[in-house]
Amino acid sequence: MTQIDAGAPRPFVPVKFAILTVSDSRQQEDDRSGTILVERLLAAGHILSDRAIVKDDRQAIQAQAKAWIADDTIQVIISTGGTGFTGRDITPEAMSPLFDKHMDGFSWLFHKISFEKIGTTTIQSRATAGLAGTTFIFCIPGSPGACKDAWDGIFEPQFDYRHMPSNFVELMPRLDEHLK
Repeated sequence: MTQIDAGAPRPFVPVKFAILTVSDSRQQEDDRSGTILVERLLAAGHILSDRAIVKDDRQAIQAQAKAWIADDTIQVIISTGGTGFTGRDITPEAMSPLFDKHMDGFSWLFHKISFEKIGTTTIQSRATAGLAGTTFIFCIPGSPGACKDAWDGIFEPQFDYRHMPSNFVELMPRLDEHLK
């Protein structure tokens, strides 16, 4: 990212996303949640670098996430599904060990937005987020409503360089400072 004149309006900076649906039953044709995220990120002007569906399996989830973390064309991973409490819901357990830094505020803000829509049912989600290397990872529930709420209330403004007073895009060039 180049230096921006502080007095000039900020330009839009497209971000490269990968969308991961975690499900034992979904295929891309009926993956409404993944499709919602793809449609919203493209409508906002961002780039879809990849999209995948994996089963509720710790090794499969981690393998896909690790491949994307190592891929320079991906800056953000959003996973949808597997954040509940059933026996097969293991997305947070699969993703959290990959985090170098946990983003505690994401879960709080997601639940605040969700509570306004679905009330106390939001407590059934274990939405989480973190940073793995220089890749942001967000794990959100698999419902279409949760995907809309997360995109509209969090991802859209935070991945828009024009959003003030601060956003993730302006942090991206500095995420690997400790490695230099």
